[in-house]
Amino acid sequence: MTMQETIRAGATAPAQDTGPLTLRVTAIRYLAETIREIELRRPDSGRLDGVEAGAHIDLGLPGDLSNSYSLVNAPGDDDRFLVAVNRDPASRGGSAFLVEDLRVGATLQVSAPLNTFPLTDAPRFVFFAGGIGITPILSMIRACAARGVPWELHYAFRAEALAAYLPELRALAAGSNGGLHLHDDALTGTVMDIAPRVTDAAPDAHLYCCGPEPMIAAFTDASKGRDPDAVHVEHFKNEFEASTESFTVVLKRRGQEFEVPAGRTIMEVLTENGIRVAYSCRSGVCGTCETRVVEGEPDHKDNILSDRERASNKVMLICCSGSKSGRLVLDL
Repeated sequence: MTMQETIRAGATAPAQDTGPLTLRVTAIRYLAETIREIELRRPDSGRLDGVEAGAHIDLGLPGDLSNSYSLVNAPGDDDRFLVAVNRDPASRGGSAFLVEDLRVGATLQVSAPLNTFPLTDAPRFVFFAGGIGITPILSMIRACAARGVPWELHYAFRAEALAAYLPELRALAAGSNGGLHLHDDALTGTVMDIAPRVTDAAPDAHLYCCGPEPMIAAFTDASKGRDPDAVHVEHFKNEFEASTESFTVVLKRRGQEFEVPAGRTIMEVLTENGIRVAYSCRSGVCGTCETRVVEGEPDHKDNILSDRERASNKVMLICCSGSKSGRLVLDL
């Protein structure tokens, strides 16, 4: 899942020069009709770095695909990566392969974790999750339970048979300082009304939301009167339009430059010219391709960077963002 919209204090910086890990699938667990939990470990059973609430990893998949998935690990569970994958009806092959074809014993190329949706320090938390958006939220709830911090979850799903982690969530709510509110669309005949739930949240609470775009839009609208530094969102995808003007992109370390025509992205042009840069979502929601800007003014189109980061002109997401200046120099 990945894909933070507002504040990113404490976010882990991408490691562009770090190669992927080769991890073995050691368990696959049925969670719901279309959802499988996948456990990945090092062949030497060694420790895995970067396991923290809100982090995600990229899985290398057949057909030169790479998809991002949130870690659902509990704090201290650092000898494996644990992700949950929903079989997307519009799958390009990634989620279909993971849910239907992947087998225990197989190996996958896996990126180091990246966290663009970190859990902040706050006196209490209110979480909103829709469908598979529960995955980053679950890791945060597990962290809250370990810290003894009060939390509350509003979890909406289309039907209980399609909902993941209900037994674990009920156990966490019963065994820690938490509150669980479930919304079954099939039973109620309507989607969850987020606005009054946001209004009722304590003034000092940090609010987190991950789910489909209509849920995020409703949450964002309802949260407008709150401190923006206490409102956090992760997107599944980002609709954007490529630049309408052509520009030149310069790769400073490589000593190369390329013309990026109108309607094309930097990532597309670099890939076509044999330049390999880590990527996953190709729509500005995962942060994998975050790149340092040396010179020029980016035209930001992502859903990751904060307003402060955009205004600095120091970093950009090259999978979707373009350039407002005719020449853009990148640290590549």
